Amino acid sequence: MAKISSKYLELIRSFPLRPIRSEAELDRAEAMLHQLLDAPGLTAPEQDYLEILGNLIEEYESKAHLIEPLPPHQMLAMSIESKGVTQTEVSRATGIPVSTISELIAQKREFNRAHIEKLCAYFGLDPKAFIHVAKTELVAR
Repeated sequence: MAKISSKYLELIRSFPLRPIRSEAELDRAEAMLHQLLDAPGLTAPEQDYLEILGNLIEEYESKAHLIEPLPPHQMLAMSIESKGVTQTEVSRATGIPVSTISELIAQKREFNRAHIEKLCAYFGLDPKAFIHVAKTELVAR
């Protein structure tokens, strides 16, 4: 059996790795996460703890803080803004004409498969980011 370091045991005692069930536990988990991220250098066991803690936080947030996906035109506009680029730069990188990018954002044109593939490759997104089905559409089906 592998020896468990005292630093790792301190982390476990300070914040045990178990499912997060409340906002208060989330706050404590995030405080621990930031403490570890701010540390100058982590040992391998501390990195393992950090990874598992991050997974627990992500799991809780994905269940407790559901976020409705953005419509494709808003996702494109937000992606451009977040990356700090212009429509022209996106056009050069993807081969999609600037006019088409503008029309996609203005909802004057529908996204097609080629647009989605090129934009996902450029922004590093999953294709689902540009495919939106509103809850009302799901209910109507």
